[in-house]
Amino acid sequence: MEKWFEASGTSLIAIVLSAIGIYITVIVYTRIAGKRSFSKMSSFDFAMTIASGSILASTILLKNVSLIQGAVGLLVVYILQIGTAFLRRYPKFRKITDNEPLLLMEEGKIFHENLKKARVTESDLRGKLREANVIQLSEVRAVIFETTGDVSVLHSNPDKKLEEWLIKDVNRN
Repeated sequence: MEKWFEASGTSLIAIVLSAIGIYITVIVYTRIAGKRSFSKMSSFDFAMTIASGSILASTILLKNVSLIQGAVGLLVVYILQIGTAFLRRYPKFRKITDNEPLLLMEEGKIFHENLKKARVTESDLRGKLREANVIQLSEVRAVIFETTGDVSVLHSNPDKKLEEWLIKDVNRN
């Protein structure tokens, strides 16, 4: 327990230098790869964020992981992210890698089976509707459980129809 509050000057300097070095590396890689590297558009984007965080922490805090090893590890993760983003342009690859958005509600009607598939409760759905300032179910054009796990609520006056293009790739059953 007494070691929790101990650190040598050398180890603290190593942590500071590693943190600066790996931080700069992340900035450079992100500038090259683009902002998509830390988006949450798919499960691969989420994995990229988690892997990057783990590599950053390991590089900064572990004595047996050098700055060069951390930078190379990050480079590999960024290359995988770029490669996956490129291959997702092809429908067959996208079908393997991505979840489909799922329709939870359409034109005021709740799809209870889809709620079960998405593991979303009616209480969760009500909360998302309130968050979107829905005051009548008749306002709801569609509620979609997105590939990221987010819930999108599309609503308007009851006389306005939802443009089909917006829900083109959404799974209805």
